Amino acid sequence: MKRASHQCGRRARRGLDRRSVLTGLGAAAAAAGFTPGRASAEDVIDRRPIPSTGERIPAVGMGTWITFNVGEDEALRRDRAAVLQKFFDEGGGMVDSSPMYGSSEDVIGWCLERVSGSDGLFSATKVWTPVFESGPEQMNESRRLWGLSTFDLMQVHNLVDWKEHLATLKEDKAEGRIRYLGVTTSHGRRHEELERVMREEPLDFVQFTYNILDREAEARLLPLAADRGIAVIVNRPYRRKALIRMVQDKPLPDWASEAGAANWPQFLLKFILGHPAVTCAIPATTQVEHMAENMGALHGPSPDQTLRRRMIDYVESL
Repeated sequence: MKRASHQCGRRARRGLDRRSVLTGLGAAAAAAGFTPGRASAEDVIDRRPIPSTGERIPAVGMGTWITFNVGEDEALRRDRAAVLQKFFDEGGGMVDSSPMYGSSEDVIGWCLERVSGSDGLFSATKVWTPVFESGPEQMNESRRLWGLSTFDLMQVHNLVDWKEHLATLKEDKAEGRIRYLGVTTSHGRRHEELERVMREEPLDFVQFTYNILDREAEARLLPLAADRGIAVIVNRPYRRKALIRMVQDKPLPDWASEAGAANWPQFLLKFILGHPAVTCAIPATTQVEHMAENMGALHGPSPDQTLRRRMIDYVESL
């Protein structure tokens, strides 16, 4: 199967020492001078290193919660295939899903059979079951639905039964069924437990909520990820559209271009990408034009700390 084979043919991992990883993160956050527009062989996009290996992935990925849960409706599936095609056309890599997301994994697999340019796919899904013995079966079903023999990243969803599932993921990683492992949460009340897992376990990735108004992760989780060499995936960058609705009728500040933003979605994503510990943000959308806006955040400068503070102040004043 084409998609299975291209996963097995990924480029070899490159090891970096800790100093190189942190230097790479800082360079990604401070990058400037990119040319806005569609990704191409001549165009540079924001790719960030996975600290455990140094492999670089595009800093904007795609979430699929709700948006790809369209069941058997073929018209809606075709619409999602168009969104995924735009994602790959614009240089996208990480597609993140979960068995919790209804039909999303099945729809992803259906779409992957119908789009071109998916060789850059960085496949990320989760194990989500409180019954430990069901974990391997659930992950095998995810492989079947996506049409892959190997996942780039398998995560324990919302820390459910994380000790037992992580033991399985370590075995799967050693045996080549997954390339990276991680844990996720989308609930702030679980940050204390997440911090403990990050300190105690050899994670490649961690995923949690972070955006211009939800900044609790800045206090401990983001610094800890940088210190431990763990890649960070940011979920809910738009607060499930709430931030977009909040700002969409407000004027974009005339200095937004200093942050590399040409519209509000890019403004909100650029704030997140301005943090040097962030590896990838995963906004979700059902619209091709919105995907184009999201992917535009892969171009242009990332804001420094002073500009990020200005961005916070402006949004909080609206």
